[in-house]
Amino acid sequence: MTKFRPCIDLHEGRVKQIIGSSLRDDGSGLKTNFVSDRQAAWYAQLYQRDALTGGHIILLGKGNEQAAKSAMEAYPGGLQVGGGIRPENAAEYLNAGASHVIVTSYLFGADGRFDEKRLDAIVSAAGREKLVIDLSCKATPQGWTVAMNRWQTLTTLDVTAESLKWLAGHCAEFLIHAVDVEGKCEGIDEALVSFLGEHSPVPMTYAGGIRHLDDLKRIDVLSCGRVDGTVGSALDLFGGTGTRYDELVAWNRRT
Repeated sequence: MTKFRPCIDLHEGRVKQIIGSSLRDDGSGLKTNFVSDRQAAWYAQLYQRDALTGGHIILLGKGNEQAAKSAMEAYPGGLQVGGGIRPENAAEYLNAGASHVIVTSYLFGADGRFDEKRLDAIVSAAGREKLVIDLSCKATPQGWTVAMNRWQTLTTLDVTAESLKWLAGHCAEFLIHAVDVEGKCEGIDEALVSFLGEHSPVPMTYAGGIRHLDDLKRIDVLSCGRVDGTVGSALDLFGGTGTRYDELVAWNRRT
């Protein structure tokens, strides 16, 4: 049964909704959909109150550590954390209250080549049961390929049934960002959702393009209830008009 999973995206220490593909190292060209006047901890307390589990905090660049830790302190064991996670800091975030750590770009060299030794290192540091692998999927002629460095660089890792099965042996969950539709509120990548529902061997959360509750219902149908969804820019909590937070909470409470 597909469920709504909440999120807290942090940029420069503030809760924001941005189009992830617009991120650049120099800050130029950033497209921001929403900037909250509330602290990250406020959102974490809300999610705890409504018994929402499996959500995540994403640190988009530097200057977000304090805000992330305040949210984890507000909802200990209730949120995953990702963004700049490495073997050197994985235990720090887990000890601060994260339920899991999410790893993305660390798994690849500067040239985008997947590095199995790095995967082994992060598994050793965090533990397989506490590790979530973020596969940011960009459509390519061969299907989907993982993108890294704020989605600016294509890697050598294609998302296939075989690669999902192999990676699932090293982590507890997957977080999937549909790069081509993320942050645009233009609908989900239906082909990707169907593929994930058929082939994911572990729990999985999909992010990208969800506009309203009907999109979450569509994920439920396409994935046979095997893929959860997170809602960003369309959610009223983040200035959106397509989806009400209370209806998503009610969706999760259905029998």
